[in-house]
Amino acid sequence: MRTFDLATGTDQFVKDIRVVRWEQYELGKQMPFQAMWYSVPPGSESPLDQHPELELSVVVAGTAHVVSGDDEHAVPQGSAFLLNSTETHIVQNRSAQDMLTIFSAYWMPTGDSDD
Repeated sequence: MRTFDLATGTDQFVKDIRVVRWEQYELGKQMPFQAMWYSVPPGSESPLDQHPELELSVVVAGTAHVVSGDDEHAVPQGSAFLLNSTETHIVQNRSAQDMLTIFSAYWMPTGDSDD
């Protein structure tokens, strides 16, 4: 068994968003997806993002407000959201005091799904 600790992971910053990518754990092809944690400070948001991968995100702490096109959803701690391939999105932390932390797994679509 291996464990992965967000607190001790090597991080990088995109704007003021802390990102801890799982590539650092040298898993190679052991998993069929890539993964990361990211933390959005109170009152902040991720940059507008769009990518070819599907992305399944679980809210670990806080409440995410996910804006995608004309849609907006509040996603509380313990819930998840799935972003389709090429879907533009912003993840907001509207809390004035609590950090928003999300775990995301992402992978290239196989072509046989309804994304």
